[in-house]
Amino acid sequence: MSEPLIVVGNGMAAARLVEELARCALGRYAIAVIGEEPRLAYNRVLLSALLAEEVGFSDIELKPARWWRDRGVTVRYGMRATAIDPAARSVTLADGQRLAFSKLVLATGSQPIKLGMPGMDRPGVLTFRDVDDVNTIAASKGARVVVIGGGLLGLEAAYGLAKAGAQVTVLHLMDRLMERQLDQRAALLLKRAVEAKGISVRLEAQTARVIGTNRVEAVALKDGSIIPAEAVVMAVGIRPSSELARAAGLKVNRGIVVDDHLETSVNGIHAIGECAEHRGSCYGLVEPGYEQAQVLARRLAGADASYRGSVLATNLKVSGVNVFSAGDFLGATAGADEIVLSDPGVGVYKRLVVADDRLIGGVLFGDTADAPWYLDLIRSRSPIGRWRDDLVFGRALATRAAA
Repeated sequence: MSEPLIVVGNGMAAARLVEELARCALGRYAIAVIGEEPRLAYNRVLLSALLAEEVGFSDIELKPARWWRDRGVTVRYGMRATAIDPAARSVTLADGQRLAFSKLVLATGSQPIKLGMPGMDRPGVLTFRDVDDVNTIAASKGARVVVIGGGLLGLEAAYGLAKAGAQVTVLHLMDRLMERQLDQRAALLLKRAVEAKGISVRLEAQTARVIGTNRVEAVALKDGSIIPAEAVVMAVGIRPSSELARAAGLKVNRGIVVDDHLETSVNGIHAIGECAEHRGSCYGLVEPGYEQAQVLARRLAGADASYRGSVLATNLKVSGVNVFSAGDFLGATAGADEIVLSDPGVGVYKRLVVADDRLIGGVLFGDTADAPWYLDLIRSRSPIGRWRDDLVFGRALATRAAA
């Protein structure tokens, strides 16, 4: 008889976990997926493309309903899990139903952060995190919109809005865009590319308050500037959705604490994706969630698999702007050297960081075709000595020269 396995959360990490389980442990578990959003799992990375009307929802849906049915998976979407009872091994749903489990996986994702400043409760202050947000923001086509936050999510929202016809201003607190993923040079090139798409960018901009009576009318900065706006999109960061776990008595710091087996402080209860905290780190990106899903699926299938952490890699999903970074791209590692190629004329910039005959990080702007190869070298820690002189010119030239 199949063991009852409940997955709370119906996002990208949950979908990947079920896909991996169907591949390596089909029939071992009776799987039920509980999702609060009223739709099947979809690719959040493409939300900006959905907002820009470059794709439709069917294009970003990860698996059709038939795929889930064919694998015997019960999907309860549009249904919130309200409580976990670790002792009784049950999950309570919003409709009062209680589901028993042998194994439980929390893949509850994260929630957008809203700044605690005056006016944040005004109608017209929005977030950019799911399809409902996209549908709400889409009503701002042709309007003046301020996006607060010049990180990955903020730029994707700004691009989608601009493509849909909004007049967009991006406000960013730091001195460069995507400061967690880019160095100064790449960030400057990115700013120019974003502005070339008709998006206004203001750096070192400290938001003071949102102005408006019945709805948003403007955004005030601490330097006294007033920026008229009919809508404000908050994109200043995310926080792990850990309330359900905390209420159930699981150990929670910033996220739901898991060990190298992706198990929480309670035996048989696991967490993956943006809600999980592993070795003090919460990953707010898709790829680590996929890696965690693969490891957990193998463990649930009976294999001796462990998760040791992820090498962070970032791709900006904005049409016509190619940006990639991974690893120690700033060269903070002792003894690190930099290999730089810069061609402003064609808008190409590459910065590779090497140490101990290995590639440990890099930033690419303009030409990101070799990003997967560089990322594989970083993750595998493969020696690069035989092609170091040509490494910055890309895989084809480097490997040919070394042959």
